[in-house]
Parts: sequence; structure tokens; C-alpha cells
Amino acid sequence: METSRRTVIAAAAAAGLTAATIGTAHAAGGSKPVRELFGKLADGTKVHRWSLANGGTRLKVLSYGGIVQSLEIPDRHGRYRNVSLGFDNIDDYVARTPYFGALIGRYGNRIGKGQFTLDGTSHQLSVNDGVNSLHGGAKGFDKRVWDVEGFTSGSDVGLVLHYTSIDGEMGYPGTLRAKVTYTLTRNGDWRIDYEATTDKATVVNLTSHVYWNLAGEGSGSIYDHELEIAASRYTPVDSGLIPTGELAKVAGTPFDFRRAKTVGRDIRVAHQQLLYGKGIDHNWVLDKGVTAKPQHVATLRAPSSGRTLSIATTEPGLQFYSGNFLDGTLVGTGGHIYRQGDALCLETQHFPDSPNQPSFPSTVLRPGQTYRTSTVHSFGA
Repeated sequence: METSRRTVIAAAAAAGLTAATIGTAHAAGGSKPVRELFGKLADGTKVHRWSLANGGTRLKVLSYGGIVQSLEIPDRHGRYRNVSLGFDNIDDYVARTPYFGALIGRYGNRIGKGQFTLDGTSHQLSVNDGVNSLHGGAKGFDKRVWDVEGFTSGSDVGLVLHYTSIDGEMGYPGTLRAKVTYTLTRNGDWRIDYEATTDKATVVNLTSHVYWNLAGEGSGSIYDHELEIAASRYTPVDSGLIPTGELAKVAGTPFDFRRAKTVGRDIRVAHQQLLYGKGIDHNWVLDKGVTAKPQHVATLRAPSSGRTLSIATTEPGLQFYSGNFLDGTLVGTGGHIYRQGDALCLETQHFPDSPNQPSFPSTVLRPGQTYRTSTVHSFGA
């Protein structure tokens, strides 16, 4: 990874770009994160944007929702583009966003009928996706203002984000104290470390909802992107996109990405699961399972730019969403309209509806325990 990054830096230098221009800062580490006012909410609450750069990666993050507003990396020629979808103003994030770049909680993905039972007590959650609860409900972590602090640590730079979700918020039991750390390493990797504690038994499943297009935000379809996922099974869903409980083999289906193939190759195959999702919107059961340290699970590549994204995680699942519900009504940061298939999401997570699926890995967190997961995004060209 570092060799690839140095090759890019050398190419940029040959083109006459300075180290400051390409934002590398390899020797001394990245510069201290910079904060600026991005906008205000209707109640006057200020939303700040934090900018940080290290190892050839540039990241901009909002205090609202912990949103990644942009993430810039160079292509094979050292040319920078933002590779994540988003908006240039806070109003669109509040009113219209389909979770662009957001931190997701208390529970990433769907919970069937917005209900679960824990220790004999039934809980009714906020319902915001038909009869189901999606990404924590109508006002999940993506719609909260987080406390953010910038840091430098050796050759790393980053942000620490804190949010306290009170007992009963969106129907979830227990006061949950969440801490999320975004780190840019000297190699340009973007690492996310999630932590949470609770004062009552609850369920938690935190993730990040970046929409990726490695050819560049607003450049068109990602159907030519090549994707590989280290998973032999996936979780089929019903018409409401709730897992049936089956762990089905990907072999012989459009969901087989064990060897790299283009995202669009099988996306229009007449398969019932694709009809339910209007494309791909499914959880892959990672072969590695839950691990103490991040292990490699997926690689994405854009042939046109040469950019690559490699994902390692401690989580047992990966939700691959192919941007099926982008409908041409949203205008992004680059002034382009977003249409179906203009980006994809690769959300590291526990499985959807786990609180109602005893055979799935547990998402229960109890007092005295600390929820910890980590995901690392590595970039190349």
C-alpha cells in the first residue's frame, strides 16, 4: 500500500506538484485538523466541518451525523478527486440525504417491524422504512450533532467524536455513550474505531454509510467497478428487505463476488433477491467471522481511474448496496445529479435484524461491557 502511494507521489512530483499540493506529509505526519463553520440547523445549532490530510488522503467531516462530506484520493496519474457522494450545504443533509457519508446508529440496517424482545421485555422502535426500523429510526445517529475533537498522534491525525443517546431514544433501552475515532495514517489509510457503553441491556450495531465512486463523485455509474468480497454466503431477504434467517450460498447466484467481477455484470439478472432490492442491497456473511483485529474482506477497483479501495474489519458482515434508490432528484457537491447506480456502499456491520434472529451473531450490549469494532479503508492507484 505504501509503495503504491509513493508511486503516486512520485508521479505527482514529476508533474510539478509540490508536497503541500498533494497533501502527503509523510515524514512529519499529517497537519493538525482544521475546523470551520459549515452551517446552522433550524434551531441555531452550529455545524462545523473538520478538514484533515495525511499520507495522500484528504478527508472532510461534519459534526452533524459524523458525516464524511468528502474524501479525496489521487488516481494513477496523481490527480485528486472526491470519491464520496454528498452535498455542499447543511440544509440538504438535514432534509434530503439518503445517509450520505453518515455514522449510523444505534442500529445499522433494518430491524423487522421495528420491534425486538430483550430479557423478556418488548421494545418498539421508531419505524421509518415501511413497517421496519432503518439505521436507528427517524432520528438516528446520522441526524445528531456530535462533539468532535481533533488530534495528532505521532504520524497519525484524526478526530474523536462523542454522542450520548439517552434511555428510550428512538425506542432503544439504556443510555448509550458512543465514541467513534476517525484516523488518517501516514500511509493514507482511513481507520474507524467504534466504542460504546450502556447502563441497561440494549442492542447496538454502528457503521459508516459512505457512498463510493472511485472514478470520482458525479462521474456516473459504478457498474464498471470491479468488486471482490471474501464471503461464501449471504443473508437472503423478504420483500421488506428483512433477512429470512437463512445463510445462503453465493455460488451460482448474482451474489458471488468471491472472485472479482464488475458490479454491473449480474445486476439485471432475473433473480428474486435482486427484484426485492431493486438491485443489490444485501448483507454478506464474511468467511472470517468476528475477529479481534481487522482482517481483509473486500477490494473495489475503478478501471477508469485505477483507484482501489481495500477494506479490513473486525465485523462479521458487509452490507453491499448498489445505490438503487438514487433517483435523479439529488444534486451533489460537484453540481451533478445523482442517478441509480452512481455509487455503492460497503457497510461493515453485524447482520440486519439480528435482535430477532437467534442464529445470527449477537448485537446485545450489557452494563459493564464495552462495544468495540474497527474498520480500515486503504487506498491505492
